[in-house]
Parts: sequence; structure tokens; C-alpha cells
Amino acid sequence: MKGLLEIENLTVAIGDKPLLTGVTLTVAPGEIHVVFGPNGTGKSSLIKAIMGLPPYQVTSGDVRFEGESILNLAIDERARLGIGLAFQQPPAVRDVSLAALGKALGIDKDKLHDEATQLGMRGHINRGLNDGFSGGEQKRSELLQLLLQQPKLLLLDEPESGVDVDSLKLLTAVIERLFQRDLPIRERTVGGIIVTHTGSVLKHLHATRGYVLVNGRIMCSGAPLDIFDQISENGFGNCLAEARIKEKIHDFLKG
Repeated sequence: MKGLLEIENLTVAIGDKPLLTGVTLTVAPGEIHVVFGPNGTGKSSLIKAIMGLPPYQVTSGDVRFEGESILNLAIDERARLGIGLAFQQPPAVRDVSLAALGKALGIDKDKLHDEATQLGMRGHINRGLNDGFSGGEQKRSELLQLLLQQPKLLLLDEPESGVDVDSLKLLTAVIERLFQRDLPIRERTVGGIIVTHTGSVLKHLHATRGYVLVNGRIMCSGAPLDIFDQISENGFGNCLAEARIKEKIHDFLKG
């Protein structure tokens, strides 16, 4: 199947500090890929680099969306192509409201009000984006913005962090909608990457593939729930041990 997103041997840095090295993965339409890893290991850096956010610099490799490299495109150009990002800690934008965003996207007011009401955000429509919002309200605001944008590629940075159980169920239902989980698999056109630290979102979503990112490298991959269970029981030790064995085999065969 043709890749919606193709990341090839990607290396990312901020100034002289390397953040990601040799990251390669492909997300096909309809697929959800999940990235695990310790704090500060490059998970958020990966999806911010895909989106083209500063100060993340791609020093080698490529990022292709629907077969075309996007490395030379500005953030807004990537968004217009159909790439959407939900921040872990979204910035406040006082001068832009959800109502203004909906108008810019050509969204009918009734649709905006209906979507906002379902997310408990009706009273936030005319407020500055994330300005004074609680942690849960910020998460709901981010997903509401994606519902309005309807991107083809979703990049979700720890959507469950700082969210209580009831809110998690609501957010997961929205994420399922965004990923077209109500459609048969063959009819789904949206794909994406979810960065998670707790793995809570996996209890409600059927993800396609999981990766463990450590020190900026993908150390192992496989079924997301299997990886999550291993991490829950043994931390990242098993994955690191497996990666070391693979490296030794690779070096032996190469030598």
C-alpha cells in the first residue's frame, strides 16, 4: 500500500545537538502508529519535525507526504496539504478564537457549535485559543481544531496526558472519529502517529504498529499492545537488550 507518510533515515537536530538519528517508518492510509519512549528521547521532536516547526532542523533524510517531499514547505503549506498536529502543551493564542478559526476554514456556525457542544467547549468558542484553558480544556480544544481542519495525517502528542478517566473516554471517541474508525478498513484514508507516555489511549484504539524511541533512535517495533505490556512490566530494558543483540548480529554479518 502506498505510504501516506514516509520517513526515510531522518536525522534531526537543534543547532549542534542531535535529537533523532536514522529514523525510518511508513504510515499508510488508515493506519495508526504509536511511538513510546522515555521522557526527553525525541518523541515530540519527531512529530514537530514532520510539521516543520522551528527550531527543529532536518540535517539528513527525507519526509514525504503522499509521495512528495515536504522538507522545503512552510508550516502553513504542510497544514494546507492535510497535516494536522495536536500539541502536548499547546500555546495560548489570545487574538485567535475557535469562532475565527472556524470562519477561516469555511465551517458552518451550526456545525462549529454542535462539535464544540459535544466536547464541552461551547463557552470557549469566542475566547482566545487555549488562553486560560485548563489542561483538559486544552486537549479538547486541540482535537476540536482538528475536527474542523479534517486533516489526512494526524500527529497527536500525548493526547491523554493530564486527563482524567471520563475525559479520556471523550477524547478517545473524538480520536476514533478523526481516524475514521466508523468506516470499513478499506475505506479509511486518514492515518497518523500518536506519541504516548502512559499508553492509556491504546485501551480504546486499535493501533497498527508501535515503536520504542530511545536516545533518538528506534530501538524496537512491533504490536503496540505487546510493546506497552513489556514496558509496563519491565520498563525499556527488554527493548534495549533486543536492540543490542540485533546490533551485534549486524556487526558480525557486516564484518
